[in-house]
Amino acid sequence: MNEIIAYFSTIPSSHRSLILIGGITLFWLIENAFPLFQMKYKKWNHAGLNFFFTFTTIIVNFILAFILIQTANWTTEHHFGFLNWLPEIPIALYTIMGLLLLDLIGAYLAHFVQHKVKFMWRFHLIHHTDTWIDTTSANRHHPGESVIRFVFTTFGVLLVGSPMWMVFLYQSLSVIASQFNHANISLPVKLDAFLSYFLVSPNMHKVHHHYVLPYTDSNYGNIFSIWDRLFGTFTSLPKEHIVYGVDTHMQPEENNKLKNLLHIPFQESRSAKNS
Repeated sequence: MNEIIAYFSTIPSSHRSLILIGGITLFWLIENAFPLFQMKYKKWNHAGLNFFFTFTTIIVNFILAFILIQTANWTTEHHFGFLNWLPEIPIALYTIMGLLLLDLIGAYLAHFVQHKVKFMWRFHLIHHTDTWIDTTSANRHHPGESVIRFVFTTFGVLLVGSPMWMVFLYQSLSVIASQFNHANISLPVKLDAFLSYFLVSPNMHKVHHHYVLPYTDSNYGNIFSIWDRLFGTFTSLPKEHIVYGVDTHMQPEENNKLKNLLHIPFQESRSAKNS
């Protein structure tokens, strides 16, 4: 455990980039070999669009990173936040508790709120317009959503009292988890179901990308599935019933054109349909 802490305390930016690129490459190869769905689409064109949003996400996080670093350092120096108020506990338990809470605030809560607050949904909608969910879909976030997610992550670091090494560890796990649960991977049904009791599995997250309510408003988790199960937002749907996208933007010119995707948050909103 000490080796992990030491590594993530000084992790180079190049290594963080390798985690992002390595994860996409790994799951890209796996989903090509063992696809969940045989999707007829131009994979490289689709990836190019999603890579643009991945790049803008990196830029937003890079520009705002000093805020996150200052927040983590402040909580450590002033012994602020949940972890700093605990009695001394084993470092492994300390780490697991920190990661769970960061996932709760930075991922689950951020995701839940974006579905419930209208102006935030306008930005998050771009992620849901993807009608071909694969590992490149993981970082398909409008720059505006990247800012929103950053705010929740920073708020999480403040409340949890996370040291910077834990923030870097959390972000690395979050990237890999998102690439994994978006990947077009066919896992044995029983294995996927077993994983979903602890982690957000591919089949579990694919339900969230079904094109109509109430499925769109479920399975908000990213790393850990405990929050969906605890707060009653977990649901399931046989994979043969899943249709990707969002019912308000199912036309290719709306969901597969960069210019329109960037403009969606500023267009007249449309009401989703229940199913």
